[in-house]
Amino acid sequence: MTKSTIGLFLLATTFLSSPAGAATLTPTLDTIKREAADLSGNFVLSELTSALPTGAVEVKIGDKSYYFMPSGENAALLATLAGTPAGSLVASENGIFELNGQKYGFDVDPNQKIYDMSVSQKQTVEIIKVLYRGADILILDEPTAVLTPQETDKLFAVMRNMKADGKSLIIITHKLHEVLDVSDRVAVLRKGEYIGDVQTKDADQQSLTDMMVGHSVTLNINRPEPINVTPRLKLDGLTVFDELGVKRLDNVSFTINAGEVLGVAGVAGSGQRELLESIAGLYPIQSGSVTFFPPEENGQSLELVGKDPMDIRKAGIAMSFVPEDRLGMGLVGSMGMTGNMMLRSWRKGKGAFLNRKDPEALAQRIWQELEVVTPSTSFPVRRMSGGNVQKVLVGREIAQQPSVLMTAYAVRGLDINTSYTIYNLLTEQKMKGVAVVYVGEDLDVLLELCDRIVVLCGGQVSGVVDARKTNKLEVGALMTRVEGGAKENA
Repeated sequence: MTKSTIGLFLLATTFLSSPAGAATLTPTLDTIKREAADLSGNFVLSELTSALPTGAVEVKIGDKSYYFMPSGENAALLATLAGTPAGSLVASENGIFELNGQKYGFDVDPNQKIYDMSVSQKQTVEIIKVLYRGADILILDEPTAVLTPQETDKLFAVMRNMKADGKSLIIITHKLHEVLDVSDRVAVLRKGEYIGDVQTKDADQQSLTDMMVGHSVTLNINRPEPINVTPRLKLDGLTVFDELGVKRLDNVSFTINAGEVLGVAGVAGSGQRELLESIAGLYPIQSGSVTFFPPEENGQSLELVGKDPMDIRKAGIAMSFVPEDRLGMGLVGSMGMTGNMMLRSWRKGKGAFLNRKDPEALAQRIWQELEVVTPSTSFPVRRMSGGNVQKVLVGREIAQQPSVLMTAYAVRGLDINTSYTIYNLLTEQKMKGVAVVYVGEDLDVLLELCDRIVVLCGGQVSGVVDARKTNKLEVGALMTRVEGGAKENA
């Protein structure tokens, strides 16, 4: 295989309409890498996935002690152990330093410990490692999912430098603005099928969306002005620790109002999961309070700290929660849609027999309205694609007619058409007086959909801003600034 046949000097984007095959594409390419390596020692294809907040350089390579090494030694040692023909560890480290600062414009301190790095820096170390090993083709699968806008701009600048140096880059993403910003050519997949490719200069958001969905789609998020906004939940000084004693939320204070969509922004691992699970009674709270104010005018406020989900339900609080872990916490994978609907209604049955009629009707409605791809409502949800699993979960929780609706990455893995359907469903809930909490990773959506945005950084509130008056740069700056539990300012 020659360099001319693998698209050198080309920065291409694969834009996926989920369930398009994102989870299948990169392993398939990795298989091609192994087979090609058997035929030619000069062909190197490296798969990159976005770094996790727990430390990407620790992933399944050797001992955990690498996690405590400076980044330069870490990258050099792991590259050497992986079989890179380098003379010595010192020579490898010198090569890493050259790639870091001089050739592509990376900005990583080679003496900084990995565990002290931000997610963006850890991801940079991963890229340096595969470049040092001689990769000519780099595949980046959702590389900006955990990055701030500023960090994304830096990554794209490095990618353009790599392209200028003759590298081929494939970026797999769901974000339209990134496609148009960084690529030269765009390939579109839909339901595992190659639809076509276009030159980026000849494309726009509407044309790409139409290719991805298969028909014309309106890309507008309706955000009406909030009506009758009243406090529904008030968090005051919320502090939680995980099972290892690490502080995950630090003196978090803000108000969740009925009749509005409250967005939660932050780099992945900033406390978003712990925040929602603490409110839902699923995470132990060290200190602070979560006070619920009922919709009824004469209703008494209720303290939720110390209550589990069953206690909250028995107290008459209608709370729905779309967790980040779809199958581990949200649904039972071996059950079909109907069985998972029954998880919310089985206690309402009378006598020894369960009522399957209402759950089946709800499953049928979600199947049709959200266009869930499944052969039947009894088909196990674990055998569905991630996007369809998410449709089942979101549809079930919205159908509960909650007074509080909390969603963690509600549109993750969904095609753009269904994503906009979910956005409109959340807005409908808002206009019905529901307090909607939307944890998202796409700042453009947060700014268009939400009324206010709480920004988390390192488990602390670094700001609460008006989504109509702020911008991506301001929110991005707050995502990397720890304020020590800042109070509400919007």
